[in-house]
Amino acid sequence: MGKEIVLIKNEEKMSRQEAVKMLRTIADKLEEGKITLSQGNKEVTLVVPERVEVEIKAEKEEKRRKTTKKLEVEIEWLVDGTDQASGGLEIT
Repeated sequence: MGKEIVLIKNEEKMSRQEAVKMLRTIADKLEEGKITLSQGNKEVTLVVPERVEVEIKAEKEEKRRKTTKKLEVEIEWLVDGTDQASGGLEIT
C-alpha cells in the first residue's frame, strides 16, 4: 500500500446552510474540472478528470453518553486518468 500525503485538511463546525454552500461550491468546481483549496499560505489545485470514483458512507457511532452520525463523501481518481465503471448508488 502506498504512502498517503495530506495536502490540506480542514474540519470545522458550521451551520447546515453553510455546509450546503460549501458543497455547492465543491460541486460547481468539480463540474469545471478544477478545484483550488486555500488555507493560510497553502494552496492546492486539483485537476479532476471526466471519470472519478465516488464513495459515500453513512456511519453511526455510539459512545457512552452520546451517539453521532456521519456522512462521508470521497471523490478519488488516478492521476494518469484511467478509470473503471462500477454499480451505482441512488440518492433521493
